[in-house]
Amino acid sequence: MYVEKHMRRAIFVMAVSAGALLAQSQTMPVEYDGVLKTLGKQGDYKSNVLKVNIPRNDVKVTIDGIATPTPFGFGGWVAMTKGDGGNDVLMGDLVLLEDEVNPVMSALLDSGFDVTALHNHFFFESPRMFYMHVHGHGKAADLATKIKPALDLIGKAAPLHQSSVTGGRSNVTAGQMDTAKIAKIAGHEGEQSGQVYKITVARDDLNIKEMGAPINARMGLNTWAAFFGSDANAEVAGDVAMTANEITPVLKALRANGLNVVAIHSHMTGEQPTIYFLHYWGTGPTDKLATGFKAALNELGKGQTKAH
Repeated sequence: MYVEKHMRRAIFVMAVSAGALLAQSQTMPVEYDGVLKTLGKQGDYKSNVLKVNIPRNDVKVTIDGIATPTPFGFGGWVAMTKGDGGNDVLMGDLVLLEDEVNPVMSALLDSGFDVTALHNHFFFESPRMFYMHVHGHGKAADLATKIKPALDLIGKAAPLHQSSVTGGRSNVTAGQMDTAKIAKIAGHEGEQSGQVYKITVARDDLNIKEMGAPINARMGLNTWAAFFGSDANAEVAGDVAMTANEITPVLKALRANGLNVVAIHSHMTGEQPTIYFLHYWGTGPTDKLATGFKAALNELGKGQTKAH
C-alpha cells in the first residue's frame, strides 16, 4: 500500500510537470501564430520573443577555400517582441547574396521599415554574402504582411553578376573539437548545431529598451563565437556588442590574439547608450581562438560610465 501510494504521487507529479511544460509551449501570443502563417515559416517563442530563422541552406559558401556549413554564420532571422502602446518591435538580420541586396532593401523601404546596417561578416568568402539589419514598429500582423515581400525575394532573385571572389588556400575541415575545453577557456557554455559549436553571451548589463520592450540576447543584443573544424585547425567567427568606450580595448584584444576584425557598425538606431557591433574571423587551434574570444569578453563591462 505504501509503495502504491507513492507511485500514484509520482505519477501525479509527472502529470503536473508535463502539463506545465505543455502550458509553456502554448504561451505564444495568438497574433504570433498569425505572423508565422503569414510568413509561411516556422519560429519559436522564448523570453517574450518570437524568432523566425531564415537560414541560407540554398547557398554553399566557402571562406578562404573552406567549405563552411550554414550554422557557422549564414542563418538570417527576424524577431518580434511586445513594446508600449500595443505595438510590437521588429528586428532582423537578413543574409543576402550580392544580387539580392538592393531588391530586398527596396522592398523593406517601400514597406516602411528602417534598414539600419548593411555589411559583410567575412573576408575571402565565395559567393560574397552581405548582412542587412532591419528595424520596425507596429502591429504584429501588419509587420508580418509588410515584411513578407522582402523575405520572399531571398533565394529567388535572379543572379546578374558572377562573384569576383574565389578561395583556395586554407584546409580547415570538420573534425573533432574538444567543446568542453573551448567552453572552459571562454568561461561560457555553448550549443552544438551540426558541425558548429557556438557560444552566445547576453549583454543584459546594458539594459537597452525599445518602446519599453527589453532588447535582450534573442533580439540580437549579444556577443558570440562560432567554431568549426578540429582542435588543431579551426576557424572562428563572431560578433561583439559594445559600448563606445569598449571598442578600442576589444579591438586591441582581438588583434593581440591574431583575430581579424571584419566590420564595425551599428545594428540599431536611437538606443541609449549607443551599441556598436564588431565582427571578427580567424583560423588556428581552437584553444588559441577561444583565448582570443575570451580576451574580448574580458574587456566588456569595464568603465561603462566613462564620459566621451
